[in-house]
Amino acid sequence: MRAAVHDGQAARAVAVVGRVCVRHRFVVIVAWVLLVLALVTGARMIGTPTDNDVSLPGTDAQLVRDLTASSATPLTGGTVILVAPDGRLDDGARSGVLAATAASLQAAEHVTTVKPPSPRDRSLSADGRTGWFTVGLDVRRAELTKAMAHKVTDAARPAADAGLRVLPGGAFAQVIDGSGSTGNEYFGLILAALVLFLALGSLAGAALALLTAALSVLATLEIVGLAGNLTSMPAQASTLALMVGLGVGIDYSLFLLNRFRTLTRSGLAVPAAIERAVADSGTAVVVAGVTVAVALAGLSLTEVPLLQTLAWTCGIAVLFAVLAALTLLPALTSLAGRRLARGGMLYNRLARRAGSGGFWARQADRVTRRPWLAGGFAIVLLALLAAPATDLRLGQLDAGSSPSSTAVRQANDAISAAFGPGAGTPVTVLGRLPTPVTDAQDPRMSQLVAMVRTQPGVADVGPPTPSDDRRVVTVHVVASTSGGDPATADLVHRLRSQSVPGMTVHVGGNTAARVDLADRVTDKLPLVIAVVLLLSVAVLLLAFRAPLLALKAAVMDFISVGAAYGVLTAVFTWGWGVTWIGLSGPVPIPSFVPLMLFALLFGLSMDYEVFLLSDVQRRWNMTGDNLRSVREGLLGTGRVITAAAAIMVGVFLAFLPNNDPTIKMFGVGLAVAIAVDATVVRCLLVPATMAMLGDLTWWTPGRKRVRTTLPSDQHG
Repeated sequence: MRAAVHDGQAARAVAVVGRVCVRHRFVVIVAWVLLVLALVTGARMIGTPTDNDVSLPGTDAQLVRDLTASSATPLTGGTVILVAPDGRLDDGARSGVLAATAASLQAAEHVTTVKPPSPRDRSLSADGRTGWFTVGLDVRRAELTKAMAHKVTDAARPAADAGLRVLPGGAFAQVIDGSGSTGNEYFGLILAALVLFLALGSLAGAALALLTAALSVLATLEIVGLAGNLTSMPAQASTLALMVGLGVGIDYSLFLLNRFRTLTRSGLAVPAAIERAVADSGTAVVVAGVTVAVALAGLSLTEVPLLQTLAWTCGIAVLFAVLAALTLLPALTSLAGRRLARGGMLYNRLARRAGSGGFWARQADRVTRRPWLAGGFAIVLLALLAAPATDLRLGQLDAGSSPSSTAVRQANDAISAAFGPGAGTPVTVLGRLPTPVTDAQDPRMSQLVAMVRTQPGVADVGPPTPSDDRRVVTVHVVASTSGGDPATADLVHRLRSQSVPGMTVHVGGNTAARVDLADRVTDKLPLVIAVVLLLSVAVLLLAFRAPLLALKAAVMDFISVGAAYGVLTAVFTWGWGVTWIGLSGPVPIPSFVPLMLFALLFGLSMDYEVFLLSDVQRRWNMTGDNLRSVREGLLGTGRVITAAAAIMVGVFLAFLPNNDPTIKMFGVGLAVAIAVDATVVRCLLVPATMAMLGDLTWWTPGRKRVRTTLPSDQHG
């Protein structure tokens, strides 16, 4: 009974898919094009709304949100901030400007209400130089577009003409910034094209891989965008799906095309070579994709809608990458034929050197001859990279964490300078009463306000506001620290620990919601890690049928994640090189980022493990010589996996200019983990441990191995 990944029913089924796609290549290609066109058309007609609101069922902040929500259709709005260079906004000389600005805003499309700055509702600063218009719209938050926000801000032209600084605030600033893309992501594609050309030695091969990945990513993005009409879709979802989709899509195509090239050079006809390539590398693609999906599925245990949404959007990207690699790429490859098998002069020279005692041959020989030395060196290096993770401190991002060029940062700076650092992120304290309040003099309301005022870290307290049924009283609290400051989170916890006679106290608002998110993630972290580890090991065990091999692969990936956490801490918590990626200084790492990174990295790092082990196991089943199999497997996959890793690292680093600090964190973490996995782990630690374990690597209880003859393409 064979145990190699490409053997068995799964490999035969995948091979059938490749054969069908070759025979009906034009049908497959047209079907993909029509699918993408239909999705693009639907997205343009229906829209692709985003919504950064965080819901967290079962938490105190969500309870406050539900109790204060209007029973009517929830509409959206934002603020238009005015800053005077001198004097006051409400003095006699500027009162006419404010009136003209209010009238202009009221006349803007979709605007329903306009409330001018006033000291009574604390929308005008004490010195009178800064204030904001509160603007209500007749659309939901998910329907608010960048064009709408710009039209509202442009309607404040009377204020701008009078020399006042006009800034979008609130939802307007958020939608103007959008996903934070700066367009530099295209540099990742340019790098990918260059690496593909060097790895495949042909422009046609590079073009096929990029086209396959592009169509799969485009389909993913349109589906994610359309899903925003049905559920809350954070702006980061599309960007993260784009990162993952491009990385795995190009990599999967590269592995299949490289295997196809090897088989055609060994003499196989093009259709047979495609079928065999799909059976070999295609099955490994399926295993790798399933492993990523399983790791992401573990995030469903967090019961955090934000993480669950990010997980399934990335899962869709991986699914389309696998489908495109198994269907679209074989169809396109059959059209290109043997042109893909011919490489240029540079490629052929590198291939000859790699196959005759090149770097990978020497590396494989060094590691397998001295596995304890190579493994020990790798462990020390990885420990140094992971060491900063012991100081990993989780916190909360706020508008002040964004780059200074963004609309949300500029609005935050203006409001913080005029009203205090906590003005942009007020905390809502809610009191639930068993009996309705009688009037404004009800002592329970004054007691609630008095309790809040006595808490350290409170800068200002608004008047108590009863609900329509007068059983709920809300008080808006401005902290003396910013929403991202740990002291503000401490204030939320202190307020929740207080009691007021005759009412139950709850605390909500964006800051409180992020505190609840951090608590939920911390509670679920051990469970998610355990489940992801177990499920990943189970997938590998089914694929390779070697328990020690599956456990070793999981441990290797866990080590890569630790190194990524260490670099993440050094950059964003300690501030090492943080200004190089567009931030003004160290920023907190949100609680959900390490957990999301763990699931993504565990799945993505497993890709290269699967491709290396598939090749090694195929050779071991044919020779029974563990050391020879490890050496030849490393030699046979070293160049292509290095190219694949370089592509993925380049794609992830291309997202560092993105204005969203969270995307920068994902870019750094993913790039570091993949780079470490493709170099230190795969070049040193994996072959060293396999050499030390010997035949125990492939041990399976109660199974006998059938040895076969090694084919002529043994170094492919």
